[in-house]
Amino acid sequence: MEKPLLIASDVDGTLLDVTETITTRTKDVVGRVVATGTPFLLVSGRPPRWITPIAAMADLNGYAVCANGAVLYDIGKDTVVSAETLDPVLLRNIADTVKDLLPGSVVAVERLPYNGIDETFVCEPEYASPWGDTKIAERSLAEAVGQPGVKMLIRHRGMTSDEMARAVVPVLADAASITYSTNQGLLEFSKKDVTKATGLAKAAELFGVAKADVVAFGDMPNDIPMLEWAGHGVAMSNAHPDLLAVADEVTATNSEDGVAQVLERWF
Repeated sequence: MEKPLLIASDVDGTLLDVTETITTRTKDVVGRVVATGTPFLLVSGRPPRWITPIAAMADLNGYAVCANGAVLYDIGKDTVVSAETLDPVLLRNIADTVKDLLPGSVVAVERLPYNGIDETFVCEPEYASPWGDTKIAERSLAEAVGQPGVKMLIRHRGMTSDEMARAVVPVLADAASITYSTNQGLLEFSKKDVTKATGLAKAAELFGVAKADVVAFGDMPNDIPMLEWAGHGVAMSNAHPDLLAVADEVTATNSEDGVAQVLERWF
């Protein structure tokens, strides 16, 4: 393609190496992208509260698409520009259905601060994050799903995410967008038809950039809609097979500066 007008990159397994840092080579090319006035967007399953440290490593202060497309976040202003939420009734229905389908499942909900509520992550006491992060607020299921959320996470420690998806997606695909960013027994639910692609499209519109002029990078199934939407979708060679199948190009791994290797063609 011609020199892209917007760069969109997933974070974990893509922009970050296995030590969860951005290498000097990758940071340098991100800096050259930004110096030309070309937007470089982080597009992640992470919530806004987990974006700031990554943005700081890359010296980015523009927009980020968070929570698998549900949140458009202004990093520099620390402001949520827009958000798509799951209402409490739907959250409870999803939770009950998955627990019936997969006994032993445990629920967590990612929220945004509002109406004086500052608990941005609530989970059942048995919830164990595959990333090992500290729990923020342990609550009963009724309390966890009692307020709107930008993302619901359901964990089953005895299954892979692939296995969970095969059981759950046929039943709940009409109720919510269902995906995953790790294969460690975790499904992620967003509002119906909300994906990284819809979030990225919203951001691209702000910059007046057509999808044909966007390059997107990713590694997991939650990146599939984004890579299919972008003019040029690039999968890391460490990517999930389902993502490799839809990519326009496969670059090196996240530990081999795969993002940088592609961007260095133009910047």
